[in-house]
Amino acid sequence: MVSLASKEAGFLGIEAARENLGITVSYWSDLESIKRWKANVEHLEAQKLGYEKWYSTFKTRISRVERDYGI
Repeated sequence: MVSLASKEAGFLGIEAARENLGITVSYWSDLESIKRWKANVEHLEAQKLGYEKWYSTFKTRISRVERDYGI
């Protein structure tokens, strides 16, 4: 999905962590880009497969990053 998402207009990047809990965060330039990704046919098919095979629950959060810094 990362390869597919990276071809979408407005895609900025992705971060993921897998341990006991899987977390994936994708970054987009605006809400319209998020809506296009949400409607992408291949992405919808992957989501369906995920529900059927791997995930019993999931959560989506859409938020704005105001600041990002580190050391």
